[in-house]
Amino acid sequence: MDVQERIAGIIAPSVEAMGYDLVRVSLTGNARPTLQIMAERVDGAAMTVDDCAEISRAVSALLDVEDPIDVAYTLEVSSPGIDRPLTRPKDFERYAGFEVRVETSQPVDDRRRFIGMLKGIDDGKVLVEMPTGPAAVPFDLILRAKLVMNDALLKAAAEGKHQH
Repeated sequence: MDVQERIAGIIAPSVEAMGYDLVRVSLTGNARPTLQIMAERVDGAAMTVDDCAEISRAVSALLDVEDPIDVAYTLEVSSPGIDRPLTRPKDFERYAGFEVRVETSQPVDDRRRFIGMLKGIDDGKVLVEMPTGPAAVPFDLILRAKLVMNDALLKAAAEGKHQH
């Protein structure tokens, strides 16, 4: 288990009990790393600065006790934003019908980048309808995936439809 998974395991129960969903935990940098916590409200309302501050205080307290990072670090709490990363299987269901960009850790059908219409997830495979045809990308091989910023996504966000 890497340190990011360990941190997620430490903070997820508290963050979820506070009414938030943990979207991603990312630790980057060496000398003074940045721990980025990305979360969203379970009720679908927009994240506020107060929400981020509340999560930040709770996470700081938990990590002070558990101490999984052995150097000084910077904590950053944010919300996903419109062109959000897709990190959990449920994200690939929830955002079906939007354009997605998926990168894999190793080639799938001789390619590592898939851009097209997200069709959901089935049997551990993310389904992407690309201009060249359909692709089924194993969830376990996904390095990065995010929604593509385009007119359809912006329109849905403005109407509040991208929330749920």
